Amino acid sequence: MQPYLEDTFLTSLGKFNGTDIYRLDGGKFTGKYFIISNEGTRHLLASPEVIGYDSYLAMCGATSDMLGWLKQQQAIGSSADIMTILRGGLNYPLEECCFRNGIRVNNMDFISCERVIRNNQITGLDIRYTKLSAPKDITLMIGDIIASGETLARCIRYIIAEFKRLGGSIRRVVFFTIGGTRAIELFEELTPEFRFHWPEFEGFTCIFYEGIFSAYKDKGVTGISWPQIDFFWKDGVISPQFRSYVLSDDDALFEKCIIYDGGARRYEIPDHYHEVTEYWENIRKVADNFEFKDFLDEKLGYRSPISQKKWLELNHYQQLDQDEMAGLFAMEKDFAAKSADLSIRDIADRRLKEFRKALKEYAH
Repeated sequence: MQPYLEDTFLTSLGKFNGTDIYRLDGGKFTGKYFIISNEGTRHLLASPEVIGYDSYLAMCGATSDMLGWLKQQQAIGSSADIMTILRGGLNYPLEECCFRNGIRVNNMDFISCERVIRNNQITGLDIRYTKLSAPKDITLMIGDIIASGETLARCIRYIIAEFKRLGGSIRRVVFFTIGGTRAIELFEELTPEFRFHWPEFEGFTCIFYEGIFSAYKDKGVTGISWPQIDFFWKDGVISPQFRSYVLSDDDALFEKCIIYDGGARRYEIPDHYHEVTEYWENIRKVADNFEFKDFLDEKLGYRSPISQKKWLELNHYQQLDQDEMAGLFAMEKDFAAKSADLSIRDIADRRLKEFRKALKEYAH
């Protein structure tokens, strides 16, 4: 378990419009961390077929609902400045959702920080373009994917330096992310840096879509996962709604990554389709190199069988409705039992057929 997740648990804050909202409680952290679940983001993260503008639209409901809830709770004011980290940050509909909730956007700023990837490893970062204003006492709103966190750390430290140079100040940061556990660690590390420069800094509010995912530390059971890039459930905190949604599908759990490459999925769609089909082709090639049971356990996030009590603790569900959790646990056991007779090659063949058909439809 990640250090910042020890002794934590989800608290349900109910449903706001169409979005379920959870708060991560019990941890020794200074920031505020939420998980939101909505039909659109569940479909997006479970289905690599959701591409282009549809991937943007899929995030609008959850984002708008959460901004409305934060405004109702007086956790944000009537205005904000938006910082977009190119390219993945363009997927986040922050400006549109602020407009829907009567939140005035004072400035739209941009920073480009691209990963340099060689042999499935991040080997460097390159800031190539910035457009930055630096008012005083602002709410800074950002949306981006957080895996290793290196891109974000470099961007935020650049923003701090520029705000200091230009005489601006930041009151709070509201961050929306399809992201991993590194996000909490990073924001806790950055908070003292903000408060050193601006003692009035209130802290980070981080909103995760569907879960606080975990990035692979190695190449995984299959030997083809991308360390520090690919997301999965193990050692994370996943919304109950997303677990149920994924387990209602025969194949969604076995995808390479929760989001794949967010930028390619929106703007370089043939590249996205290539990545997905390459993954399933590679799965077919290495199918004899691993046990399907080990692959299933890796994707579920624990070694099965497991007691319901241990399952609740691992998933941070101790404080949620126990009848609902018992039903979800039973669903998960049924899924594991049904999967015992599956062939990974059959799954790969089915997914390859579906994606090749989708790519032909896109090309026409």
